[in-house]
Amino acid sequence: QLVESGGGLVQPGGSLRLSCAASGFTFSSYPMRWYRQAPGKERELVAEISSGGGYTNYADSVKARFTISRVNAKDTMYLQMNSLKPEDTAVYFCNARLFGKDYWGQGTQVTVSS
Repeated sequence: QLVESGGGLVQPGGSLRLSCAASGFTFSSYPMRWYRQAPGKERELVAEISSGGGYTNYADSVKARFTISRVNAKDTMYLQMNSLKPEDTAVYFCNARLFGKDYWGQGTQVTVSS
């Protein structure tokens, strides 16, 4: 099970930190990902992190603004989002791929607006 939290309404230039709490699998053994989906658009990969946290990768649109991290002892992944822009408005989902199958949380809404 994956449960996201931390979304909300923020002004342009503001910050939010999303959390993804995992359960039911060995969290520390799997890479994890954050995706987002804006209205009328396809779901897109935002950031990914290796099982140990030593490797991260970001979409060009969020590089230098977002930071993905994880605390395996807490079975939790994070997405620190700074310098938010209106185009970052979307539902954010955490993702785990186990044995070739994708698992998703319910998503958390992020709205960037003045």
